[in-house]
Amino acid sequence: MAAALSVWSVRVRGTRRRWRPWEAEFTRPCCGEGWARDTLREALFMLPPRSAAELRARIDPLDAVLLRRTHHEPAADPGLAWWHRRC
Repeated sequence: MAAALSVWSVRVRGTRRRWRPWEAEFTRPCCGEGWARDTLREALFMLPPRSAAELRARIDPLDAVLLRRTHHEPAADPGLAWWHRRC
């Protein structure tokens, strides 16, 4: 989960730093740009309520940044999660 949160943060905000070794493996094209957010969504459903709330408090601000910096892609598959339908 730590790697997914870090990768999502960098995906949303960008970075000037180099990837840490434990993050780098999750940034390959095979994982897709939404891999980290998909993992965080799964974690939110699996964690106990208090832990999920703590994680949600870290994810929500990142999601808000992405929503401000991107726009909806009308041609995207509506069955995808919202973060896969942004560009």
